[in-house]
Amino acid sequence: MTNRTMISELKSHIGQRVSIAGWVRTIRNQKRIKFLIIRDVSGEVQAIAPSNHASVPTIAELTPETVVRINGKLKSDPQAPSGIEVEIGELEILSRSEPELPIPIVTKKGEADQSKRLDWRWLDLRRPERQLIFRVWTEMERAFRAYCVGVGYFDLHSPKLMSAPSESGAELFEVRYFNRKAYLAQSPQFYKQMAMAAGFEKVFEVGPVFRADPSFTSRHTTEFTGYDIEISFVESHFDVMAEQERIVVAMLKGIRSALQEPISRTFGQEITIPSVPFPKITLREAKEILKRLEIPSERENDLAPEEERRLGEYAEEQYGHEFLFVTDYPVEARPFYHMRSETDQRLTKSFDLLFKGVEITTGAQREHRFNVLVQQAQEKGLRLETIKFYLNFFKFGCPPHGGLGFGPSRFVMQLLGLPNIREATYLPRTVNRLDP
Repeated sequence: MTNRTMISELKSHIGQRVSIAGWVRTIRNQKRIKFLIIRDVSGEVQAIAPSNHASVPTIAELTPETVVRINGKLKSDPQAPSGIEVEIGELEILSRSEPELPIPIVTKKGEADQSKRLDWRWLDLRRPERQLIFRVWTEMERAFRAYCVGVGYFDLHSPKLMSAPSESGAELFEVRYFNRKAYLAQSPQFYKQMAMAAGFEKVFEVGPVFRADPSFTSRHTTEFTGYDIEISFVESHFDVMAEQERIVVAMLKGIRSALQEPISRTFGQEITIPSVPFPKITLREAKEILKRLEIPSERENDLAPEEERRLGEYAEEQYGHEFLFVTDYPVEARPFYHMRSETDQRLTKSFDLLFKGVEITTGAQREHRFNVLVQQAQEKGLRLETIKFYLNFFKFGCPPHGGLGFGPSRFVMQLLGLPNIREATYLPRTVNRLDP
């Protein structure tokens, strides 16, 4: 539709003839005049026709969510919802909607439960507040890529079919690969590290991650988009954390610049740019804090969701900060390739980043020394033959390096105050959901 005007651009065409196209949100039939509210991806506008107009028989056929094209004159009207309205000249039905919608779209009153909304996700996503979530995604990803490219990263696309697990042996989706087994990648970890051995020095990836995790919580899905980075010549995991801080600040600045007003209006959230460096505590310190707060510890070497939530509150109260790094996790809680602390071999040079009390990132300095890596793999009970291709990366010179995996869907969930990660996911995959 080369002459189509987006609804958000109409106000610069008052007094002119315009062509709009979109979905019929509302139909109001009055004795002397017919009113339509038309919605496109950019906004809504009122269209009107007198009761003796040639388009009235077509209007009588309309159902909510029917797709139409309208040609007519745009005029100013202070009583119209947006201060303007289109006087219908011609009305064309492009695609008729069935009269009974399976879920409400126009109003939150009587909103269907989440499971049913996800069954009809394409209808659910017609609501402007749902579309705003994915505008946030767009700005977040644009800012993430812009930062990485701007400081010299390579954009990596690693394979998602693997012959061996990229993390532990748990949470793997096994698939048939011709006459052998393969696995869906739990992360691009091995291939990010291969890029360090290849001399790329800085890489990032935006790609799918698969976890066969039978969790039914508000923050788990079995497939999600991951943002990953890996950087060479680091001194410690603190270098990786500093890079994470720069990335988070860049993303938040991009989102705030583009979308603060609709985010405030729709979700009541203010995008604040955090001060750097972010506060940091060790896992041991975190457990001591939680003990003082009388929060029970479910996992000695890790944090349970309630512990993370309370640490988020602690960070806000103690530091006035929405972010908190928890560092130095024990060897038992981390993969074999995490480098161990020089001062305490029971600990790894690793971290998690909490945002408003939810873990959004896991990262570490990696072990780059071949002999040490072999020893750590054996201590974890791994069969070296199954990871031989990975170990070979470190035989011919590999610089000290580290990196992280960041969960953008959790980030968006927390940023907008959404109740569930599925609301921040275009088409969520869970234990019980493979459609649509």
